[in-house]
Amino acid sequence: MSASPYDEIRSALDQQGAEAALQRLSDEFRKEKKHYELFESLKMLARLRLGLPLLYADAGEDLSEEKRDALEDALIEICREVGTLLLDEGRIREGWYYLRPVGDKEPVLRAIRDADFDEEDTLDDVIEVALHEGIAPELGFGLLLEHHGTCNAITTYEQQFAGLPPARQQPLAAKLLKHLHDELSATLKADIAHQEGSDPTEATLAEMIAPRDWLFSTGGYHIDASHLAATVRFARVLDDPELLRLALDLTAYGERLDPQLQYEQPVPFTSTYPHNALFFQALLGENYDEALKHFREKAEASDIRREGSLAIETYISLLARTGKASEALDAALRMIPEGVHTMGIAPTLVELSNASGDYEKLAAFCQNRNDMLGFITSLLQAKSQ
Repeated sequence: MSASPYDEIRSALDQQGAEAALQRLSDEFRKEKKHYELFESLKMLARLRLGLPLLYADAGEDLSEEKRDALEDALIEICREVGTLLLDEGRIREGWYYLRPVGDKEPVLRAIRDADFDEEDTLDDVIEVALHEGIAPELGFGLLLEHHGTCNAITTYEQQFAGLPPARQQPLAAKLLKHLHDELSATLKADIAHQEGSDPTEATLAEMIAPRDWLFSTGGYHIDASHLAATVRFARVLDDPELLRLALDLTAYGERLDPQLQYEQPVPFTSTYPHNALFFQALLGENYDEALKHFREKAEASDIRREGSLAIETYISLLARTGKASEALDAALRMIPEGVHTMGIAPTLVELSNASGDYEKLAAFCQNRNDMLGFITSLLQAKSQ
């Protein structure tokens, strides 16, 4: 009769010592795919090899720097091993839990790309890790859109990503924009084909709706109006001309909707679709003077302490994004009072100084505010440039 694992572990302990027994235990956990237990046994083995008590004491440990570094290195490798084993079984969320301290995203990315999305639990785990844990946000957001719908995707974007810096929003905004534009194009073409007996030949939304007033009679619409308004709003972070064209195309459709479906946005976008259209046109180098006049007037009339910084930051951002960094810096120094919390839409003063190559304005501004740290920072930035 063969010996049980318990007998073998006891024998290893009696004949070879604690290290051999823990090694045998770890081998058994690997064989049985008991990954959590494997993690604990490997931790004990690492502590034993370093001459530490097998179990961590709640009171803490007073370790030398050398021993602390050695223990941390050992724990990192244990996390790597257990996390990789979990990924190999398709347990992506659990695998990432162990690999997070390692900082190695590549195995998780591979596991995500190879995942079987037919399994609902796997899909939710992938979305959690890819999107919410930041491993592959664009991929995760795409899966959220595809499997859980536009409404869930917009809610998630609004709650978790709309406040991030524009560069981090861009991949998600692009994914949502293309998805919604495709969805609207498909429903619009289907309606036209149904009414006219053939598919429309026009390429854009604006061209399709121009000669067909009947599409909007009696309050007609082809997509959820709140989804349309949100997508247009999120698209303001985008720079790619092709994507801006899609966003502008959405505004052309939105302008034709019944007024009750044109949800008002805060200043300077109170007329949701015409004002967003102006913004996209300016970024595309079209209708620039009219757009700049509108956003400048709204910024100058804005009470930042009562209304927030959206109007002012939009104007500064528009200047900066259209090659007028020096003017944007002047506007920021003039329009944003000390101590006012901004939304992060416009570049920072340092970023505007970098873009314009002018640090003296910032230095003088900081000196007037008795901001020595800002003063020296601006001078040092000037020297480094």
